[in-house]
Amino acid sequence: MSNTENVTAEVSAPGMVTNPAALGQGPGTGEPRATGDKKSRLREALPRFDFKLGLGLALTISIVLFAIFGRFFTQNPRYYQNPTFDPPSSKHLLGTNNLGADLLAQLAEGATGSLLVGLTAGFIAVVLSLFFGIVAGYLGGYVDEVLSLITNIMLVIPGLPLVIVIASYMQTRSMWIIAIVLGFTSWAGSAIVLRLQAKSLRNRDYVAAARVAGERTHRIILVEILPNLLPLLAAMFLSAVVLAILSEAGLSYLGLGPSGAITWGTMLNQASQHNAFHIGAWWWFVPPGLLIALLGCGLSLINFSIDETINPKLRSAPEAVRSVRRAEKARARKATRTQPSEEEVAS
Repeated sequence: MSNTENVTAEVSAPGMVTNPAALGQGPGTGEPRATGDKKSRLREALPRFDFKLGLGLALTISIVLFAIFGRFFTQNPRYYQNPTFDPPSSKHLLGTNNLGADLLAQLAEGATGSLLVGLTAGFIAVVLSLFFGIVAGYLGGYVDEVLSLITNIMLVIPGLPLVIVIASYMQTRSMWIIAIVLGFTSWAGSAIVLRLQAKSLRNRDYVAAARVAGERTHRIILVEILPNLLPLLAAMFLSAVVLAILSEAGLSYLGLGPSGAITWGTMLNQASQHNAFHIGAWWWFVPPGLLIALLGCGLSLINFSIDETINPKLRSAPEAVRSVRRAEKARARKATRTQPSEEEVAS
């Protein structure tokens, strides 16, 4: 048998491949193509950096840095020896309140409190939605029915009124208690989405192969299913954080926020109680309300970028709209050029 026949026999034999390109190696490089595939998959899993994502990251990171380092450049937020209702000046950049406390110091302290409540509540909501969603969707059967029943019960109960009722019966309300209550009342909607995704993923070939290989249930969930849901979980976590911060601000504005703590909501509550709007003390209620809006805007912009990663149609939609508009403009210009002039019509 000649050398050519030997090569042909080796290639045609089952499981025998002699072509370097077929082995995942580039010609002359010796580098596996799997590395490039992994890098491309990683780039596809990350949000595309654009103006929307950059603005969201800039707003969020700025507020987080202000919450971490702001206290080192301001007074004690509970120091009450300053003049009361002092407008913004070089000494007090955001003025003082009715007790003489520096409002910039309270704004930095309130940023820390609001972020702690939002992050804690968001983490609790994501963990509960993971358990009630992925476990129910993957296992199915009676486990799915029981967990889905609990999820549906929590879903039909209005969240904010339930939080108001629970907070009103508490004599002392710390930030951690408020965060736990908000987390335990805001996971049901995410759990339903995760349940549907888990029911879809459990029928994939790689999950079936893991079951045939004898992998345990918790390993299949953690290794095979959970990594495919990370972008969705990140979007759910950001949504839960925004919802928790807004809910805490609403509770504090109603006087049901954390007792003795300083948050943006408690600042708005104190400004409302002392008629800051009527006396013209805008520096008391505008900064906390503005930071709540900016933080919500920043997290929402990041969330939109993650949504575009999850759903590629959202990424291509703006370009499709622009292409349609360009086609309409080109059609209008063409119709204008082909339209006869007034002299031609008169002749």
